[in-house]
Amino acid sequence: MKKELIERLHQRFERHACDVDGVEYWFARDLQELLGYTKWTNFVTVIDKAKIACKQAGQEIEDHFTDVGKMVDLGSGSQREIKDIALTRYACYLIAQNGDPRKDRIAFAMTYFAVQTRKQELIEERLLDALGKTVFSETAGGDSCIISLSAMKAKVASEEEAGALVEILPVSV
Repeated sequence: MKKELIERLHQRFERHACDVDGVEYWFARDLQELLGYTKWTNFVTVIDKAKIACKQAGQEIEDHFTDVGKMVDLGSGSQREIKDIALTRYACYLIAQNGDPRKDRIAFAMTYFAVQTRKQELIEERLLDALGKTVFSETAGGDSCIISLSAMKAKVASEEEAGALVEILPVSV
């Protein structure tokens, strides 16, 4: 794939990303166009396969594929609501993985979402390391306190128990 095509596709994917309260998502109808699908019904087939993969991976489908309504303009100047789906980056990744890799746009999307997802994971890991693996928790009295995750793990038998005891809360400085 040519460098200029890659740059153009990357910019288009980034331009279509939405963000609400720090959660990044794409609308399925926008992704449909980005991936080169002309018919919604054909794209829904790929989405359904991605939902199966999501469930098989132990994820809640509703956490990654949220049904929404979207108003579109009609030629008469009026509007009507159409069905759409808000997709997390993970959902987009699964959709790309279930698309036709012979299409340049889908081949690009496979790489784009895999790389961007890995970048986000690395950022989160670095943030945890920078914080000294510190998490913020609330005491029984309602006050916020800081607990070292490694110290918490030492007090319990397993990571699962540690995760159940620690609640991450937003902290304002």
